[in-house]
Amino acid sequence: MMFNGKIKIDGIAISLSFLCIVHCFFTPTFLILAPSFLTLSVDNEFIHYLIILLAIPISLYALTLGYRAHDRITFLFIGIIGLSMLFTAILMGENILSEYGEKGITLFGSIIVAYSHFRNLQICKELDCDCHNE
Repeated sequence: MMFNGKIKIDGIAISLSFLCIVHCFFTPTFLILAPSFLTLSVDNEFIHYLIILLAIPISLYALTLGYRAHDRITFLFIGIIGLSMLFTAILMGENILSEYGEKGITLFGSIIVAYSHFRNLQICKELDCDCHNE
C-alpha cells in the first residue's frame, strides 16, 4: 500500500495530539480514583514536556512533507498555530493561565494539530501522491 509511510507519521502526530488531551483531562481523574498510583506517578510537567518534545518535530516533519508534495501551505500553517498553542500552554502553565486556561488552550491546540494532519492525509489520498514513501 503506497500510503503507509505518510499515514504512519500523520497517525503518530494525531495520536500525540489526543494523548495530550487525554493526559491533560483524564490524569487528574485517574489519580483521584486510584490513590495507590500516587506513589508511582511521574511529574505532570515532565509528561507535558515529553509530549510536546515529540509532537513538534513529528508534526512539522509530516506537515512539511505534505506541503512539499501538494504545494498547499494552509495545513502547515494551521498545524504550526496548533503547536504554538500547545507550546504556549506549557510555557505559561496554570500559574499564569489558570488551570482552565491551560487546559482550554491545550485542548484547542491539540484539536487544531490533529485537524491539520487529518486534512493533510485527506489531500494525500485525493491526489494519490507518492509523498507517503519518503
